[in-house]
Amino acid sequence: MTAEDSAFAVLGVLSDPVRRRLYRHVAAAPGEVGRDAAAEAVGISRSLAAFHLDKLVEAELLAVSFRRLSGRSGPGAGRPAKVYRRAEGEHAVSVPPRSYDAVGRLLAEVVENAGLDRELQAAAKAAGAAHPDATAGDLVEVLRARGYQPFWDGATLRLHNCPFRALADEFPALVCGMNLALLQGLAPEQWTPAMDPCPGGCCVALSRDT
Repeated sequence: MTAEDSAFAVLGVLSDPVRRRLYRHVAAAPGEVGRDAAAEAVGISRSLAAFHLDKLVEAELLAVSFRRLSGRSGPGAGRPAKVYRRAEGEHAVSVPPRSYDAVGRLLAEVVENAGLDRELQAAAKAAGAAHPDATAGDLVEVLRARGYQPFWDGATLRLHNCPFRALADEFPALVCGMNLALLQGLAPEQWTPAMDPCPGGCCVALSRDT
């Protein structure tokens, strides 16, 4: 199976609306999600949730592990339960085929080699401030719509997903600096974005000024 065929197969798995809701719920969760919690979140039975969650695992969209949800250990603690989390891999498809990732890597390499970090950050901050959603509405919803998968960690708004993961892995200083500047432009004045990496997620977290 080619990479394109594999991407099409993934799209087929997500064509089911129940699976889409389950995937979105688990993928956006900051921790692992059990079957009962997933079923309750999307309003279906536990057995149906288990069936669809395992289909998402087969498609490598979710990863699975086992742990005791009761928090107890030893005799009488019960068997470990299946828990799910977003898988590490990425899936992308374009019809007809496009190679935006290759262009992104080439441009990032040129910018980094030319030492244009500050110019890139200034452009990113301006782009964030110019976005129609900037400084208006609910910042959490704005970030969710842009793929960051925000969640609250106490008083800190963390970002469970990095929309620029592939480039950030290859050009971390360049892309993370650009991302910080973009969020500085996007966030309303009462918010302060700062470098504070979330394990498995984005390098930026946001706090609200009091």
